[in-house]
Amino acid sequence: MSPVTPLSRIVSLQPSVTVTLRELGKLDLLVACTRYCAEICPEVKARNLTIVADSWTAQADQIRAVHPDLVIASVPYQEKSLVEILKCGVPFLALAPKKLADIYADIAIIARLVGAEEEGTRVIRCMQERIETFREKTQGLERPRVFCEEWGKPLITSQPWVAELVKAAGGNFIGSPGAQIDFAAVAAAHPQVLIAAWCGAGDRVPLEKIVQSRGWQSLLAVQTSRVYCIRDEYLNTPAPTLVHGLYALAAAIHPEHFPQPEGLRCMGKIE
Repeated sequence: MSPVTPLSRIVSLQPSVTVTLRELGKLDLLVACTRYCAEICPEVKARNLTIVADSWTAQADQIRAVHPDLVIASVPYQEKSLVEILKCGVPFLALAPKKLADIYADIAIIARLVGAEEEGTRVIRCMQERIETFREKTQGLERPRVFCEEWGKPLITSQPWVAELVKAAGGNFIGSPGAQIDFAAVAAAHPQVLIAAWCGAGDRVPLEKIVQSRGWQSLLAVQTSRVYCIRDEYLNTPAPTLVHGLYALAAAIHPEHFPQPEGLRCMGKIE
């Protein structure tokens, strides 16, 4: 079923939205997006779209200026940014996924709104099939303890969807997903693999520095050179690109079974 009112001018306030529109073949509906969208989805650069602040720092005047008929945003938010978006008086879809099932549902909602339901079904099925393939490949393998963080100060574990991907990739996720944790608690869990994917940091997390500053030199993961950085958007963008994060996780957790993909960096051995 097509949307009741055809959409032609969408503002995206998060890369996950822009990536989803790309996978649905609907980038032509975008009139504005964030600079982070342009970094992750280079196809929008050729379209010379208006660049606006994201859902964390949204500004009503920027959004109004492009005369959209729909604004789509996703986590993270601030209360004041939500107020700014609502001030525009434009239909607003606010997404807040936590688990993979939520991400699939969000893709389906966007697909419905832009009249691409069949393509949405295809995109969701493709993600599910790839994740299931990794689950099958890692069955019966040793399941090392994996600590995965999305931020360093304060130290915050990665989101629930990442915990699901870690499990599919053959690991046991340490800590409560999306929660703050202290250095000592991580050390006490004896991680065999350490993974840092900081929001907004790309692949530039200073692995050696954080190991030294946290006193983690004696951890098994460090002593066996199992400390990794995974490109930010591969784990923190709740969109079809999470499949790339799954490839990277599998290679970090079971390097003997999966080749190292683009977007995965390993720290050298600390003497």
